[in-house]
Amino acid sequence: MNCQFSQQAIGFIQKVAFKYNQDNISRTSAYANFFMANPEIRWAYLAHMVSRNAGWSMTDLTSKTYRTLLSKEWRRRLFITYERANWLIFSDAYPQLMIYRLSKDMKRPLFYLLPAFSVSHWMMREWEYFWYYRDINRLLYALIINEQHVIDKPIVQSNPFKKTVFQTSIFKWQETLHFNVVLFPGYMTRLYGCTVKDFTSVTERIKLGNQLSWLLFQSPCKKEIYHYFKTVPYTGSRLIDIRSHPSGERSLPLRVTFPYIWHDDKHRIDWSNDTRYKPNKALHRYVKRPVQYDLTKWYAKKHHQMLMAAQLIAHVKRKLNNS
Repeated sequence: MNCQFSQQAIGFIQKVAFKYNQDNISRTSAYANFFMANPEIRWAYLAHMVSRNAGWSMTDLTSKTYRTLLSKEWRRRLFITYERANWLIFSDAYPQLMIYRLSKDMKRPLFYLLPAFSVSHWMMREWEYFWYYRDINRLLYALIINEQHVIDKPIVQSNPFKKTVFQTSIFKWQETLHFNVVLFPGYMTRLYGCTVKDFTSVTERIKLGNQLSWLLFQSPCKKEIYHYFKTVPYTGSRLIDIRSHPSGERSLPLRVTFPYIWHDDKHRIDWSNDTRYKPNKALHRYVKRPVQYDLTKWYAKKHHQMLMAAQLIAHVKRKLNNS
């Protein structure tokens, strides 16, 4: 391929990736559209469903319950954390998906374009492997591993986020009580998913991604979840998108609730050069199915606990204000 073609392809991909990386809604839609056109890239389906959860977590922060439980500053920190992590993953992953699609259309591998987007050398090799051997599940797990490493140092382990979010007592309290959960709705009122355990551990995040992929592609409920994916439009509001959600609260779509956020990304490094990370070991680790994945009753109970906690705090505040 000549230099002119490479420059044009890179410029086109940059333009499209920037267009779709504006907010959670545009990212979530882009993942879905890519998967529908390229179902062999299973990670795009997983990314879409996880991105739905990210948007729901964002709009949850504006609910009466969260406004009672968490301070305005803490809710701002959480929103920035969700937004930054999901923006960073998309900015790394979506150019990879587009380069694959372009390779597919031209019937020749174009993965030599990946360095222009600072994709890790480890992931470049996985794309080459997939092109020649078509191991669909290996690529799925490789992308899970890559994207969790992409956010590890810039988000999870970086001082601004580490000190103000992940090491705080409030975040640890949420994890201890299992209030952090990824949900995949099914038929009627069913809710499937996994709780997030020790989000600061890249190994645990990869394990979570693998278990969620099992739900989407191997579990008995995979058809239910896929039906939801195909039939329920995404608004970014948990209370709108999950129609059986146990709450009487009102919620607005995400774009009505939050503004666009401008991101700076000038100093990206190749995580796979860090010898502390062991991606090949993670790639060949046996994926255990989640022990409990029908979370319908469990989630209703946890949601009730949050409502009760919020009501108690509101009652105490009223008493103090009236005293």
